Amino acid sequence: MKYGRTFNFSAGPAMMPEPVLEEIRDEMMNYRGSGMCVMEMSHRSKVFQQIVDEAEADLRELMNIPDNYKVLFIQGGGTLQFAMVAMNLMKNGKAVYIETGAWSKKAIAEAKKYGEVIIGASSKDKNFSYIPDCSDLDIPEDTDYVYICENETINGVTWNTLPNTKGHVLVSDQSSMFLSKPCNVADYGLIWAGVQKNVGPAGMAVVIIREDLIRGDLDPKTPIYMMYKTHADAGSMYNTPNCWAIYCCGKVFKYLKKLGGLEAMNQINVDKASVLYDFLDNSKFFKAAVVKEDRSLMNVPFVSPSAEQDAEVVKATKAAGFDNLKGHKSVGGLRASIDNAMPKEGVEARVDFLKKY
Repeated sequence: MKYGRTFNFSAGPAMMPEPVLEEIRDEMMNYRGSGMCVMEMSHRSKVFQQIVDEAEADLRELMNIPDNYKVLFIQGGGTLQFAMVAMNLMKNGKAVYIETGAWSKKAIAEAKKYGEVIIGASSKDKNFSYIPDCSDLDIPEDTDYVYICENETINGVTWNTLPNTKGHVLVSDQSSMFLSKPCNVADYGLIWAGVQKNVGPAGMAVVIIREDLIRGDLDPKTPIYMMYKTHADAGSMYNTPNCWAIYCCGKVFKYLKKLGGLEAMNQINVDKASVLYDFLDNSKFFKAAVVKEDRSLMNVPFVSPSAEQDAEVVKATKAAGFDNLKGHKSVGGLRASIDNAMPKEGVEARVDFLKKY
């Protein structure tokens, strides 16, 4: 680590790759001879249009996105997408949601405003510490879509096997595991991800949506910004987009390509997560909160013997130069988020400290 930077274990906004930050720094005052910073640049300029076009092209290459899917860069984050998904996809007014933690619960609450929400499966019975079996869901024929949060940031569970939707559209919130491993986009009807975990600065979501799901027959009262069709028809440039986030994300896309793509990123994530999980599984003081087969590579919740000791650990780690180990306020405990940009040395340093503690 350079520049006196800390190992930031926050779930988001999370660390960004240092080579990307250095490149952004070097272009801050004068982007490629334009005489201005990207933050000052007109979104209607040829220079910025090239930035957004390159970002989309690089993301398509990274994820091997089929031609019949649109890539949209939409302001806001998860809270906005909870509503947009339901507003745009609930044609029959019915959807199946799988309840696996805090973020799927929030999505469920928002979707209920727009139609009938069926909880197809839930892991609430064991404090969201596992992914329920979804190989034979009871899905009504007129269901518009099946919704999952593919990686629960707060509860630390992840899907390793997608649910059997029995031919229905699969919608996935991939926010906290986006671009952390290969993804077969054709398995989904819609993927969305807030970018502040693995890709860039807060304030934007990437939406990858199959073209046949983009509707023009929504309720006339639907705000124009809340229609996917608005963004698809305008190439994400209907209004002033989050130019800075698009620029930064584009840099990360190129960085991931240079790294070897999502297969290489996945191997890096497996290696560094194993350092922390191996320690927790062999510790007599700390304990991982999630069953082994459903553990997230991105977010690792764990506990000490008591809430008081959890608080002491957080205080001690801050003094040692680490940050954001405290578990989410809704669940307590401890949590280390080790998103894409967290280096293995950061995880090793954290484990070293916990061993001494």
